[in-house]
Amino acid sequence: FITNLFSNMFLISYCVCLCFRYLSIAESMEATDVLNPALNYGIVVDCGSSGSRVFVYYWPPHNGNPHTLLDIRQMRDHNHKPVVKKIKPGISTLAKTPTQASDYLHPLLSFAAAHVPENKHKETPLYILCTAGMRLLPESQQAAILEDLVTDVPLDFDFLFSRSHAEVISGKQEGVYAWIGINFVLGRFDHADEEDATVEVTTGSQNQQPISRRRTVGIMDMGGASLQIAYEVPSAITFNSPQEEEAAKSVLAEFNLGCDVEHTQHVYRVYVTTFLGFGGNMARQRYEDQLVNNTLAKNRFLTTQAGLSEDKPYLDPCLPVSLTDTVVRDNRTLYLRGQGDWTRCQDAVRPFMGLHNGTMSPGGVYQAPINFSNSEFYGFSEFYYCMEDVLRMGGQYNSEKYSRAAMDYCSTKWSTLKERLDNKLFSQQADISRLKYQCFKSAWMYEVLHSGFRFPTNYLNLKTAQLVYDKEVQWTLGAILFKTRFLPLRDLQQETLRQSHPSWLRSSFVYNHHLFSFCILVVVLAILLYILRLRRIHQRELRQAEVLNLLWAEEGEALLP
Repeated sequence: FITNLFSNMFLISYCVCLCFRYLSIAESMEATDVLNPALNYGIVVDCGSSGSRVFVYYWPPHNGNPHTLLDIRQMRDHNHKPVVKKIKPGISTLAKTPTQASDYLHPLLSFAAAHVPENKHKETPLYILCTAGMRLLPESQQAAILEDLVTDVPLDFDFLFSRSHAEVISGKQEGVYAWIGINFVLGRFDHADEEDATVEVTTGSQNQQPISRRRTVGIMDMGGASLQIAYEVPSAITFNSPQEEEAAKSVLAEFNLGCDVEHTQHVYRVYVTTFLGFGGNMARQRYEDQLVNNTLAKNRFLTTQAGLSEDKPYLDPCLPVSLTDTVVRDNRTLYLRGQGDWTRCQDAVRPFMGLHNGTMSPGGVYQAPINFSNSEFYGFSEFYYCMEDVLRMGGQYNSEKYSRAAMDYCSTKWSTLKERLDNKLFSQQADISRLKYQCFKSAWMYEVLHSGFRFPTNYLNLKTAQLVYDKEVQWTLGAILFKTRFLPLRDLQQETLRQSHPSWLRSSFVYNHHLFSFCILVVVLAILLYILRLRRIHQRELRQAEVLNLLWAEEGEALLP
């Protein structure tokens, strides 16, 4: 009986855990319960180069475990839509009129204020973080815009906002925040599950023994103009020279996501850097610039004049077979005709990596070592588009299959590719521009990955993706996780004060009462059903015993003299 009871209780507990997990996921997609007084809120404004967006987040009180992070989620309105609003153009356009900055953000802040309960405004932190567009402005113009925000925003809105909450963040910070956001969504900061892949981590703390924890994922993001990479460096780094150590300081960041600096469970050392000019479109532009310059230089000494007329085009290995194109620079036109040779295209784009003396990174920038035998990466934007839009193989990356598909695509006639586009054989995002430059971009992506970052061709732990768990992950999530990392201390201190007075009510229990109550109900019902089952079995055995006793009694009477 005891064995059966424990066996069934184990199954019940397992089912309850699964139930809780799936209910938690479903809850994150539900409308945020703004009537719940236990919820906390936070606002992040992303002031980008082309526009600004406001994101509203919420989280329940911390659960009391100093090793866990706040459970921050994006707020959803009554239609289950994320609470996000965007305006154009970028805030950097106010460089000459900085006193209009607060008026520029007023629609976004009013939108956020309408969704956050009014009684929560005073305790809701607001962060205004500016990125690429503002970084291009002189510091004096940056300071004038930020000064207007710090002075005027508190006059109209009662959020928790101070001078330190408005800043122009570096590309390094933006990369770290993106890395934090993706790993948080993937649950890689939860160290409770020991069955997943782990890494041995050594932190910068003295006399600190290595700790084993869940393996985080690295990210690579290739846009039109730039390329970013960020990943954890779990082991201490040995530098070959003081110059190398100095170069590493600008691309390495060590930070503690935990609420207590004394605990190193959430100390992370992350390599993060941005390569301007290494995006897919900018790389093609650099490639075309060199074609024009080289062609003009050669034609000074040759009579063929290849590339300067339609009847004598330059044969471009990075364009599909028979595709004709033109490049115009300084009123000079270069005529191109696709040759569709992917192998030659690889050779042609490799010099644009800017590799120097065998360095491990494009442009000769220092790159921290990667343990390819125990790592995992996600590739976003162009990494995904190159594999999915035309080749239709987004997801798990396999260099052999990818190379074969890219080679086949490049060698296909342009007229055939256009027919396939008309017949909707490619993804909905594919267009004429994608078809024209797919051959070049697929070769560029391959070279960035394997020549620039030196990933082995047999590396199987790279996934290309557009969404994580069916949703776009913004760097703003990582930003608010980092900015609010000390808030659990407040909840822990409040919890300590509550424990000094007799009370059965805990705010975390109040927040999760519907989930917790449901799971408790499942357990109770399962136990009751099991007890009822045991009771029926027991009653059936009693009835059988009574029948046997009666039968024995009757047989005994028949034997009496």
